Amino acid sequence: MRIKTKKQDQKDIVRLETYGGLKEVIVKEDIFNSKGNLVELCFRGENSSGIVELTADEIERINAEFQKGRKQISKNVKVMKFKK
Repeated sequence: MRIKTKKQDQKDIVRLETYGGLKEVIVKEDIFNSKGNLVELCFRGENSSGIVELTADEIERINAEFQKGRKQISKNVKVMKFKK
């Protein structure tokens, strides 16, 4: 598994990249609110580790894009910029 991320430093944006394996997949269910369900992907690299949280809606959207076929995925890609 390859993880790439960016973080805001004091002066500019720093890019981080690590290789590692998926160690755990945790499913968190909220019995009172089905929209509150989460899947956590826990990974550990050589020098870093972390957790990626995905909601059920995000997983369904990703799955739908893959079901459309490889040629259609590139048409729906969006570039997003985040401000702190």
